[in-house]
Amino acid sequence: MKRRHFLKWTGIGSLALLAGGLATGRAMAANRYYTGPVSDHFDGTTFFNPGGEVQKGIGSLLRWRFNGKSIAWPDAYPSPFAPAVPEKRVTGNRVVVTMVGHASMLIQVAGLNILTDPVWSERTSPVSFAGPKRVNRPGIRLEDLPAIDIVIITHNHYDHLDIETLKRLQEMHRPHFITPLGNDAIFGPALDDPRITVMDWGSSDYVGKNVTIHCEPCHHWSARGLGDRRMALWAAFVIETPAGKIYHIGDTGFHQGINYKAAAEKHGAFRLAILPIGAYEPRWFMKGQHQNPEEAVAGMQLAKASYALGHHWGTVKLTDEGIEEPLAALRNALTAANIKPERFLPLRPGEVFDVPDV
Repeated sequence: MKRRHFLKWTGIGSLALLAGGLATGRAMAANRYYTGPVSDHFDGTTFFNPGGEVQKGIGSLLRWRFNGKSIAWPDAYPSPFAPAVPEKRVTGNRVVVTMVGHASMLIQVAGLNILTDPVWSERTSPVSFAGPKRVNRPGIRLEDLPAIDIVIITHNHYDHLDIETLKRLQEMHRPHFITPLGNDAIFGPALDDPRITVMDWGSSDYVGKNVTIHCEPCHHWSARGLGDRRMALWAAFVIETPAGKIYHIGDTGFHQGINYKAAAEKHGAFRLAILPIGAYEPRWFMKGQHQNPEEAVAGMQLAKASYALGHHWGTVKLTDEGIEEPLAALRNALTAANIKPERFLPLRPGEVFDVPDV
């Protein structure tokens, strides 16, 4: 069966997701993105989650795709919020987050404008004619962005690393790109003279205006195709600012809360945690790499975050749950944990959250 036909047949659309099922646990070739010393999360060829779960193989992938339990999404799921026109800068003790869609957000703090995992393309896919397609428009038009200082790219999956968007941002803003090991080799060559800081878990970078960005572990994986699984690192980031600390995770499995506990022990309490709450069903297949809303609430508590924002839901369909299931699951988890719903908001495109002072 040809790859294009198999791609359509499975309904996955993204070669990155497909690669997680088809590749074996060993490296298929020498690392094409990164060369460096062995560490507690790099074996000399591929990265891994210390003590964590390994991605499941082709048999499990096929079992998932033929389970008949995927809930269809609507062709359009428009946000109730109009596209935002953000302030030029946010200063003082304010922290303002504007949702673009999926894992793309604008964080404004300490006079800096920071984008996370920016994707303005119509599809999160290696091709423009197939793959997961967004069901709502971006919550900020590209031309309405303020001057972008920093772009954080958490890992290389197509719903987080979109080269076409990065090219446009480089042309328009020439920002400082920050990403984990190996990802620079994927998007750097496509950009005109980019400024890129590449970080390992545990490293830090002072970015100015009394702001330091820390690279921290999360439980995930990486791939852009069929032969590069785990050849680039994935990470969470802590943005340390005069207005408080922000804990941002693009994608993660709960991993017994290990990384959440470690983040709180290292950095103390957070003013804000930005956490994924979608793409989690079926649990037997997704649990190791994608937490569900109940686990996100537990992560918020373990990280000692005063407020949290939920992302990674409602824009592109990647897994089996219905488009609004994360909302109901989050409400139930907050009720069970006796946490007021206004402390953990699932953002919609165009929605702006001015984080309360703590």
